[in-house]
Amino acid sequence: MATASPTFQVLSPEVCRSLLAGHSLGRVGLSVDALPVVLPVNYVLDLVLDRVVLWSGPGDKLGAALRDAVVCFEIDGMDHLGGVDWSVVVTGVATELLGTAAAFAATLRLRSWSPAAGDRPIAIGLDLMSGRRVGPVGSVA
Repeated sequence: MATASPTFQVLSPEVCRSLLAGHSLGRVGLSVDALPVVLPVNYVLDLVLDRVVLWSGPGDKLGAALRDAVVCFEIDGMDHLGGVDWSVVVTGVATELLGTAAAFAATLRLRSWSPAAGDRPIAIGLDLMSGRRVGPVGSVA
């Protein structure tokens, strides 16, 4: 018995931003010693300057920001009852925020689950952004 293919939808930039704004846990993908690394982070979407902001202490994330490295950032979610899954991926340059930019970042409502989150703000530009939603036939609008 054949089953119908799931419904697939490319999300608009506005929907991607809305999903980014509505969540606080994501993953940063970066290169460490030429190997890919994915790290969980708490973040906030800076709607004024259109970027993802997170805090870091010394380590791989801060190292990437100090090099102005290109990184990726991803969030996703599932509706267990409706069977709809979604994902948003951002690719941009990671930079440490300093001076007035750091002071502004400190005013953003960032909730951290790690007591060792660090005190140095990092921004990831929304240079490339894409989103997808997948669900049962007829479930994705």
